[in-house]
Amino acid sequence: MANTTSAKKAARKMLRRTEINKSRRSQFKSHVRKVEEALAAGDKAAARNALAAAEPVLARTAQKGVVHKKTAARKVSRLAARIKAMA
Repeated sequence: MANTTSAKKAARKMLRRTEINKSRRSQFKSHVRKVEEALAAGDKAAARNALAAAEPVLARTAQKGVVHKKTAARKVSRLAARIKAMA
């Protein structure tokens, strides 16, 4: 248990940040899933639109430190490559 005033405040902030980060991580996964569902359905136009919507969310999640910058870049790159490879 936190004893000092600053430690108590840090604990409160940590709880708030944890909720925000959970929300961001969930949003990250949801956008990736939407692109993957469009790829599975074989709809190239929908996949392209989903990736266009997902890319800024992935970049913002990385910028905020929720996921590593290179993790977000790798996800975008691999999804884009899969869309490009579609017939």
